[in-house]
Amino acid sequence: MAVREQSKTTGFVLRTLNYSESDLIVTFYSHDFGKLKGIAKGAKRSKKRFANVFEPFSLTNIIFTRKSRDMLAFIESCDIIDHFPAIRQDMEKTLIASYFIDLTDHFSPEGKKNEKIFELLRDFLLLLGKEKASDTLVRFFEMRLLKLAGFDPVLEHCIVCKTPVTNGNAYYFHAQEGGIKCGACAKVPRYEQPISAGTVRTLLLGKKMDIDKIKLVALTQSLAIESRCILTSFITHVLGREVKSLKVMEQVRKYCA
Repeated sequence: MAVREQSKTTGFVLRTLNYSESDLIVTFYSHDFGKLKGIAKGAKRSKKRFANVFEPFSLTNIIFTRKSRDMLAFIESCDIIDHFPAIRQDMEKTLIASYFIDLTDHFSPEGKKNEKIFELLRDFLLLLGKEKASDTLVRFFEMRLLKLAGFDPVLEHCIVCKTPVTNGNAYYFHAQEGGIKCGACAKVPRYEQPISAGTVRTLLLGKKMDIDKIKLVALTQSLAIESRCILTSFITHVLGREVKSLKVMEQVRKYCA
């Protein structure tokens, strides 16, 4: 008979699912195990063991047991490390944090450890809590997550002729081919997403610049629109579906504008 092995880790709450009148299925993104799914028995009734610990994007200490890595974990205890109150007090920041969590969930296969994705989520939530909500923060998170998940779009050069991006030239992004084509190589009627060299350079900057300097980058309206269209269409193509939290965020922005 297999024995349940006890493990400890830290993890962000990705989502919860009602399992019974008192139980919850909780999905975390953990530092040591990647995406981790477990059952919290009595979580909806407990006033001590699981009080307010399963809110989305909360960072927690988790103690769990399971018989094997491909089985549902049994959550024995879960304690809050950071509830990110500065984010929860602001609607726009809460919507952005929910989008970060949603993307992390979508791009993370269960049980595959990736410490860099954990650190990315941690660093951007901390930054979001301290700084003003911005399109720059959202786009740079998307670029870095795509890279870490192995879906980095080719923006450095034309995917056909390999010519590096230069100012003043026309470029077009094609989600299905995973990158940009220069004006000479693109069949323009088929490519509905033109992209300026300035947008390309800004997105490339977002992949590697020091996170503390991101707050210094402000996207112009044209850069914000172009970068959003390109990355959201690419993410939708890779996932095969729209990300619901992004649609909610955009609808709220339109309503509040």
